[in-house]
Amino acid sequence: MKVFKDSETGMQIINEIDKLKTVLMDYRKTGKRIGLVPTMGYFHEGHLSLIDAIRGKVDIVVVSLFVNPTQFGPAEDLDRYPRDFKRDERLARERGADIIFYPGVKEMYPEPFFTYVVTDQLSEVLCGKSRPVHFRGVTTIVAKLFNIVQPDVAVFGRKDAQQLIIIQRMVNDLNFPVEVIVAPIVREPDGLAMSSRNVYLSEDERKQAPIIYAALQKAFETVQNGETNAEKIKQLIRQKIESAELARIEYIELIAERDLQPVDRVEPGSFVAVAVLFGKTRLIDNLAFFN
Repeated sequence: MKVFKDSETGMQIINEIDKLKTVLMDYRKTGKRIGLVPTMGYFHEGHLSLIDAIRGKVDIVVVSLFVNPTQFGPAEDLDRYPRDFKRDERLARERGADIIFYPGVKEMYPEPFFTYVVTDQLSEVLCGKSRPVHFRGVTTIVAKLFNIVQPDVAVFGRKDAQQLIIIQRMVNDLNFPVEVIVAPIVREPDGLAMSSRNVYLSEDERKQAPIIYAALQKAFETVQNGETNAEKIKQLIRQKIESAELARIEYIELIAERDLQPVDRVEPGSFVAVAVLFGKTRLIDNLAFFN
């Protein structure tokens, strides 16, 4: 069993499921509360803010780092998805993680593997339309992590709003004894939502990408001034984003959090979600109109 321990901070790096279970069982015996931060690595401030969000609620913070192959389609970017474990290790240690769970693919998906977790309806809209296997992979890996870590608390970011809502529904429907907390979107100074995929953007694409947040902000201001018609708000966002010549819109939707279905008018519990392509890089963002 492989366990590595940082000599300065005591942070452990664990690669094997059984060893992680053993270590966490020992913590539970002493009454420690366990928190889980699920990630695919290549950390940016958004990831690190998740550690901050959960740190005060638990005694032990487990950061999982696993590029999950089942949430990538055949033509997607699994092979080129950015990876830098040494950098991630350093950043997690500096931010106060207690354990990094860093398993290999065979550890998480022993062959043959037949069982998947699926959320009907919620996974078939928005990003699910263009990425039909994506959310099946997300819910399956998160369910596995919940069963392995058995956290008291898990944290997810608001940027991946559809993912967050699907996981919340899975937790509720399958009675996972996990409190899910939500961390706000972390943005670059120019408003672009932080994402590991931002490194794919060319210089010109990176200059134009903040148009997404500018469009969402314009929509928010319009709603604040009394506009509630969904089509008018979507059209305003479309016109703003299309002013960037490199942007290609995949979707703009005004939807209800409860079921991810379109709404005709802005109402409490609704938010706008967008997906925009710059070259081959797909960026998502969202904004709620009410707190």
